[in-house]
Amino acid sequence: MIGGLAGWAGRSVVRERLLPRRKVFVSFDFDNDQALKHFVVGQAKHPKYGFEVVDHSLKEAAPDRSWKQRAMSAITRSDVVLVIVGRSTHRALGVLAEIKMARAAGIRVVQMIGYRSGSYTAVPGAGRLYQWNRENLRKLLSHTA
Repeated sequence: MIGGLAGWAGRSVVRERLLPRRKVFVSFDFDNDQALKHFVVGQAKHPKYGFEVVDHSLKEAAPDRSWKQRAMSAITRSDVVLVIVGRSTHRALGVLAEIKMARAAGIRVVQMIGYRSGSYTAVPGAGRLYQWNRENLRKLLSHTA
């Protein structure tokens, strides 16, 4: 009995180490929700979550003309696009464009509410709106998703 449990536990650990971490592109309202992106980056550093943030988000508030090309390149190198939803995200033109790019490229899109309280509108085209918590992060962004 104990040998069987030890073998099962050992195989689980080996499987987790062999699976590469999912690459996640984070889409967010640059003008209002930069702190949320930093929270996701911090959580991605913890090995139990099984994902890493592909940090290709724009560094400036007014992107140059090539931002769509750079965003598309980053999105296609990702496994998942995570939309972090704040109060105005559903109207953020950059977020809407990134979702459209992800859908066109066949990249999975998920969206999570970034704050504990308040009223939030789901971003059109981004699917079901989830609460941000540990279980949802693991479920939606790791290889078990």
